[in-house]
Amino acid sequence: MATAACVEVKEQIELTETEKKIFYRLLNTLCYFNLQTQLRVAGGWVRDKLLGKECYDIDIALDNMLGSEFVDKVQEYLSSTGEVAQGLAVIPSNPEQSKHLETARMRLFDLWIDFVNLRCEDYSENSRIPTMKFGTAEEDAFRRDLTINSLFYNINTNLVEDFTKRGLEDLIFGRIVTPLPPMATFLDDPLRVLRAIRFGARFDFTLDEELKKAAACDDVKAALAAKISRERIGTEIDLMISGNQPVKAIDYICDLTLFWVVFSLPPKVEPAVAEECYRLSAAYLDASWQLIQLIGCSNFDRRLCLYSALFLPLRGTSYKDRKDKMIPEVNYIFRDSLKRKASDADTVINIHKSLEKFLSLIPSLLSNGDVQITEVDWGKEFVDVPVTSKLRVLTGFLLREIKDFWRVALLVSTLLYHSDIDCSQDIIGDHFQLDKRKGIFVSVENAIVKLGLEKVWDLKPLVNGKDIMNVLQLKVGGPLVREWQQKALSWQLAHPSGTAEECLDWMKETYSKRIKME
Repeated sequence: MATAACVEVKEQIELTETEKKIFYRLLNTLCYFNLQTQLRVAGGWVRDKLLGKECYDIDIALDNMLGSEFVDKVQEYLSSTGEVAQGLAVIPSNPEQSKHLETARMRLFDLWIDFVNLRCEDYSENSRIPTMKFGTAEEDAFRRDLTINSLFYNINTNLVEDFTKRGLEDLIFGRIVTPLPPMATFLDDPLRVLRAIRFGARFDFTLDEELKKAAACDDVKAALAAKISRERIGTEIDLMISGNQPVKAIDYICDLTLFWVVFSLPPKVEPAVAEECYRLSAAYLDASWQLIQLIGCSNFDRRLCLYSALFLPLRGTSYKDRKDKMIPEVNYIFRDSLKRKASDADTVINIHKSLEKFLSLIPSLLSNGDVQITEVDWGKEFVDVPVTSKLRVLTGFLLREIKDFWRVALLVSTLLYHSDIDCSQDIIGDHFQLDKRKGIFVSVENAIVKLGLEKVWDLKPLVNGKDIMNVLQLKVGGPLVREWQQKALSWQLAHPSGTAEECLDWMKETYSKRIKME
């Protein structure tokens, strides 16, 4: 196994003033009722505090009572001192959502504290939902996903406890290791594969070699697909994409041959997706991530930008739904494979649909020259637009389609601009010439702002449907009104200083000519 550089880990945990107040009241509760309970903070809080990071997610494990029982004791103690807990809640067990035991919650000093008993668990062959029972601190530590997440901070003794005998060492040497053999650990709960990847990427730690072998094993991949809900998989992927190292996380998923397990496809996709296409997805994600850093983008949705880049190679693929309607493949991945919001799928699909139009406009936006409409169907409402105004009109309509996501669409477009890589090539980062693409993005962005189109979707039409019906002498609305609404908006974009009266005059004249020609 490759040796990672040592990580700076604190010798002891330094409590904040708020944490001191919270723990003081919990210890006083023990004294007040003469309880022999050991209070241990578990998991991520211990890890993060040892790494010198702040953490507000405090989970307390109890060795001899249920969380709800202890919360009642704390509440009673606080009442005796004249204090009142800011909030109380009991979260029932929900094994399907990975909540295997009831958790009691209490709000103290503006922090929610979770209380649960120590436990050990036993898994059946075909379920990731274990049988739970009270356990010792050591049993609880060994049932956890990773050694770095198995550490305890004993509030009673003010000491860090490492029952696996390697949690601290793995933290210091930056290693992602399971407390028990990884094959058994992953077959018991395959979600731990994705958690290992997420934490490995987040902390830039090295995945243990035996862990990688187990994660890539066909039995584990089958268990991940069969035993884990797609919603839980989607949540882990979302945390990776939204995290600080999304490229590293997806690279791990690719290296462990988990890409198509996670981003599963429906049975029939047209055209067929090449097995090795995931390499191109990872390359686009990497390029978009680097480009975001280069540009310093802060005013758009980074998460959906990365998803748009990741699924870029799939933008031309579709599948038939139950009604035999052809649906973009990306819709299936978001809504079925990852169980994300329908709006996420719609946004990424709209971004993908806008790319060809953006690509056709980029040369003109870079040179501020005449627009040559080729290979893209813009619609007949743009045929009569003066050449000198066409760039502003077409860009305005495009931005009105994708609204706040136009910068995302522009960034993704720059990755495709004069680029012809495919799934069969060895893809290297400098293929994209990111400095050059940064220049393209910035120049086009500035051109759009200079055209006064940055928030063009907020532009209120000069004329409404009723005005148009009067000009066309129609008694009811219909497709003709819709067509002329688009034409009127096109005129408005071509004449930024134009008035409603001028627009109506133009419409009357144009419509009159059209009637005469017909």
